[in-house]
Amino acid sequence: MSFRQPLIADIKGNSFEDGPGIRSVIFFKGCPLDCVWCHNPESKKLEAELWWDVEKCINCGECIEVCSNKAISLNNPFFVDRQKCNLSFNCLDVCPSNALSIVGRRMSVEEIVEKVIKYKPFFDSSGGGVTLSGGEATLCIEYISLLLKRFKEEGIHTLLETAGLFDFDKFVKLLLPYLDMIYFDIKIIDNLKHKYYCGVSNEVIFDNFSKLLEKTKTNEFELLSRTPLIPRITDDESNISSIVKFYNELGINKAILLLNNPAWLHKIDKLGQTRQFNMDHPIKKFYDDKKKKKLMDYFLKHDIEIAFG
Repeated sequence: MSFRQPLIADIKGNSFEDGPGIRSVIFFKGCPLDCVWCHNPESKKLEAELWWDVEKCINCGECIEVCSNKAISLNNPFFVDRQKCNLSFNCLDVCPSNALSIVGRRMSVEEIVEKVIKYKPFFDSSGGGVTLSGGEATLCIEYISLLLKRFKEEGIHTLLETAGLFDFDKFVKLLLPYLDMIYFDIKIIDNLKHKYYCGVSNEVIFDNFSKLLEKTKTNEFELLSRTPLIPRITDDESNISSIVKFYNELGINKAILLLNNPAWLHKIDKLGQTRQFNMDHPIKKFYDDKKKKKLMDYFLKHDIEIAFG
């Protein structure tokens, strides 16, 4: 079978946040959306990227000497000029403190299974398993079909986190038989706002969600929707009320709300990207507890049980 092999941004061994029980989370690189608040910005691009950690850097200058394109300088705002960098990654070999690293490595299906299988006793004892995240894993649907099949052969619970923009027929044929659970993002209801903040239309996303919801009646998998609570973007009254109305129309009585976490802003610096928000924007703070409680009460008032992620 010929298919595109994805880059893996990271594999997190023991997670309590991406599904039930203890889980291993595989982060794939590449996403068809371009959300301005992306909490995994290192997973947005399909290609490998150079990561620079200022806290680890000892300013030894070894990387500057070996950089053939002169992309590294103490005078650069983010140390590495990404416009000049040719991604040869020669600098990694000479960095004594590992301040420079690569985000995105190719791994075979068996390499991933071998890395994850050692955690199976923890999966079994906690009701956990493996979560495919990103980025968007469905960009390499044939590859993750083989990966999910191998996990099921090992008796491991499987969960996919998706933004929902995929070929539905391929999804049903190649992925659904091997999935126990799907976390499906419902970010913004208004299509124009979705295009503005996420870079794409949400029409296919909502169509896919509705069709998957229908599939839950005859297939043995669980579908849960998730909404990231991004201050002044997804958590405004108009969007939240529209999401509640959407859920009520579809008979959905359970959903997940993801609390904004400003930790992703530090990743932006390490990737050499400019921040898009003013210093006083609430996105740069942990989500407000009072507003969290207010939103939970609002969903419960409309018969929707909420879990927070």
